[in-house]
Amino acid sequence: MEVNIHEAKTHLSRLLEQALAGEDVVIAKSGRPLARLVRVQGPLPVLGDARGQVVFKPGWDDPLTDQEIIDLFGK
Repeated sequence: MEVNIHEAKTHLSRLLEQALAGEDVVIAKSGRPLARLVRVQGPLPVLGDARGQVVFKPGWDDPLTDQEIIDLFGK
């Protein structure tokens, strides 16, 4: 199913239900497809899931020297 942006804004809840049911919902502008509504697969990540898995080395937030900035980005 293809709908224009105005219809998508007006009927978003209905379109989401259709996408959740497995229907292909495409949002178009002037007849050109722009986006597709799809069901998210798998469990959604939970804030804090990576706790204890990310380790920052001491000094990770120290300011870069002028030479380090040039090495990274050029002049």
